[in-house]
Amino acid sequence: MNGGPEEYDDYGERDHGNGACGDGRSSEPVRHPLARRGRSPLIPLPRASVEDGDRPLPGLAELGELLPVALDLSHDVLKSLLGAWALAACSVAETAAVEIHLGSCGTCAEEARRLREAVGLLHQPENLDLDPALRTRVLESCLTRRPPRIPVPDWAVPYDAETARLDALLQDFGEAEWRAPVRLRWYDGDVPASRGTTVAGVIAHLLAVDGLVATALGLEDPVAPAGEGHPADPAGRTEAFWRSARGPGNRSVWTPWRDQTHDLVRTVSFTGSTAGGLGVPYGGFELPLHDAMLDRAFACWIHAEDIAEAVAYPYDPPGPRHLSRMIELTARMLPAALADRRLAGRSTPGRAPHLVRAGAPGRSVRLEIEGASGGEWFIPLDSPAAVGSADLEVAHVALDGVEFCRLAAGHVPPDDAAVGQEGDRTAVRDVLFATAGMSRM
Repeated sequence: MNGGPEEYDDYGERDHGNGACGDGRSSEPVRHPLARRGRSPLIPLPRASVEDGDRPLPGLAELGELLPVALDLSHDVLKSLLGAWALAACSVAETAAVEIHLGSCGTCAEEARRLREAVGLLHQPENLDLDPALRTRVLESCLTRRPPRIPVPDWAVPYDAETARLDALLQDFGEAEWRAPVRLRWYDGDVPASRGTTVAGVIAHLLAVDGLVATALGLEDPVAPAGEGHPADPAGRTEAFWRSARGPGNRSVWTPWRDQTHDLVRTVSFTGSTAGGLGVPYGGFELPLHDAMLDRAFACWIHAEDIAEAVAYPYDPPGPRHLSRMIELTARMLPAALADRRLAGRSTPGRAPHLVRAGAPGRSVRLEIEGASGGEWFIPLDSPAAVGSADLEVAHVALDGVEFCRLAAGHVPPDDAAVGQEGDRTAVRDVLFATAGMSRM
């Protein structure tokens, strides 16, 4: 036994010198191949732990080829491997050799950096979100192979599509997103109005107003059990639902809204054309069921945009076919909105109405909606019972289709909406403000 202090190698193995052990094997400790050149191993050996059960760890000699052994390569060979290294196409040993070399060769290190940046340009980041139109394409493909036994009526398809798109947006929302602040916007007459709520509050609003259609179809009214009676107007129903104990402020409102949308689509699919004559009361007016379902699809899209804006997420407008129907519904409702505006005394001063018989042509504004979903409508100015006439056109206004819908939702100021206008500017202003006045909470 030596009296001097014991010496240990880099791995904690006791160094016995260069003599032989009792069993005839060399007493020189086995070292990692890189350690022989004075370098640290790429993969340090693990330490024993309680989970090991005090079993001895395998020695380096037992690890064999599992350890990366850096090759001894010339500078020219290592330089030629930089491209493969940047593409992660080198073997483990080649990678070890290249990375060791980069630590001591500035020229190769700079070249390696440029190659890595070039590889990054070749692999552009891709959007992992599904195409919003994917659901429609898959369903159309499936239905061409096997038509549904009970199809969704054509007039209910926009509602089905928009509620499905909003449902997909809500899938990954956490509590923070459900409580994100949202400002609902509309026009009260000619004055912009707004109301603060949350994402959950918006879904509660959709649930409450969709309940008007549910009630007309004989389904359960989500507002009635709250003890607030049966408010007929959308704003009153929403306020009643928010005030009630059942007005949830988190994701718990998602399931009732989702179930109600499924019930509505299922019910109109089973009733089909027999439900077409039903009327849906909206407080001061009534809409046929076909138009009410389209109106709810429109509201679902607009409020989905409000939600997406609140959580900083992109959200596309409806497809051209569905957007076209929303535009057409808004254009059909414009004459009545102009009449209400005139009765309320908000028409532009100095323009006296020209009364005409019901069904007779009257002075009109030509409304041109641009884009794939657009078209032209002649809006009678002086009576909702009059017929729009190209011969009696007094003004022409052109708008983008999506912009027109956002104007009707109260999200765009009327003075900023028109792309082009000519003719009687007072008539154009009345049409634009009447469109914005159709909006509601």
